[in-house]
Amino acid sequence: QTVIFNPDFFVEKLRHEKPEVFTELVVSNITRLIDLPGAELAQLMGEEEPKLPGGIGTASGFFRSLMSLKRKDKGVVFGSPLTEEGIAQVSQLIEYLHKHLRMEGLFRVPGNSLRQQILKDALNSGVDIDLESGEFHPNDVASLLKMFLGELPEPLLTHKHFQAHLKIAGLMQFDDKGNKTSTPDKERQIEALQLLFLILPPPSRNLLKLLLDLLYQTAKKQDKNKMSAHNLALMFAPHILWPRNVTANDLQENITKLNDGVAFMIKHSQKLFKAPAYVRECARLHYLGSRVHASKDDLDLLTSAGSKELQPLKSQKRSRLDPSHREETQQRTEEALKELFHHIHSMPDSAKKKKLIRQFHKHPGTLTPGPDAPTPPVQRRTRSRSFSGLIKRRMLGNPLILERKSRDSTPESERASKENLHLVRAVPGAACAAWGGGGTWDFASPGECWLCSTGV
Repeated sequence: QTVIFNPDFFVEKLRHEKPEVFTELVVSNITRLIDLPGAELAQLMGEEEPKLPGGIGTASGFFRSLMSLKRKDKGVVFGSPLTEEGIAQVSQLIEYLHKHLRMEGLFRVPGNSLRQQILKDALNSGVDIDLESGEFHPNDVASLLKMFLGELPEPLLTHKHFQAHLKIAGLMQFDDKGNKTSTPDKERQIEALQLLFLILPPPSRNLLKLLLDLLYQTAKKQDKNKMSAHNLALMFAPHILWPRNVTANDLQENITKLNDGVAFMIKHSQKLFKAPAYVRECARLHYLGSRVHASKDDLDLLTSAGSKELQPLKSQKRSRLDPSHREETQQRTEEALKELFHHIHSMPDSAKKKKLIRQFHKHPGTLTPGPDAPTPPVQRRTRSRSFSGLIKRRMLGNPLILERKSRDSTPESERASKENLHLVRAVPGAACAAWGGGGTWDFASPGECWLCSTGV
């Protein structure tokens, strides 16, 4: 059985389970795209009563009160707040009109008023209607659909979103010098509408999707029905976007902007009901909390950001090494070096002692013995090293350099290098009898002890 994956699953889950978090996420991105002053933002959030053109409030005025009283007698569908039951009844009209999109003048030519009243009463009473019986004409059904939208207590896009739609319609591109042009910024308009539709009440959003899809399919057949997206916007803008009980004089210069905005929604309706990619990603991470469960498509959304996040993860892994183990190893190394330095300093003065001291001077990180000089700290390394390896590097330098020097070295220098190597391997205090250690150097040939000048 085919499994249908909903890319907005986590978005819808977040909307229903944590509406406050969801609204904050969406509104923060809306304000990133359009400029909403404090009052307009409060209206969008529902914290203040929307201020409509012409000074008409949403809950005041004699005319509005009279219209509200008349709507109470209309029934459960027409004139009532939008509900799922009302959408189910009206969806019959939309489904019927999808089959008659080639009708010329659809939504512009009015239908028969008597047939419309019969159909309206049937929808209000919840009676099953057979629209295919031939009793009703497509123009009757189209006119009744507009009537239903016009009698809603508020427009389908709601009063509190009115100012936001004005700002979205005014989003224009900028030229290279940063000046605003007259070319609409379509990408930003689509993104802003996607976000704004996410915070519409669910009934309004569901019906809006059905309606815009119908108008989109109607405009695609404009060669037959003579109804372009602009013509359809002129028919529906007053019902789905204009505030209730306002006149054309109240809107003035905004009429063109509002009509163009509805035409834009019709043309791009197939993109407007998908949540932006970053909103889907934020909603998914809110529940999963990790990118491990992400699909390839999700990972591709933030490829550039993800590559930057891997670097701190690597540094965190390195920092997880046991710090006590590093400190213990470094402390042992420092104590061994100090013991060796004091041992060399207590040796009798000789050429060999001077040569050994010069070896330490060649490495700025090593300590040089002095009569009363304090022992400076040894530079710590991030990883532990063996004692013998560290002594070799401190005293003999890089093995590659020693190998190059040995090619041109004399027998005496080779012997000195070998003696130095034996010094490293020998146990301090067991060099020769002159030291009182009772030991001897294991030289390949007889020679002089280079520490105490005693023959061996």
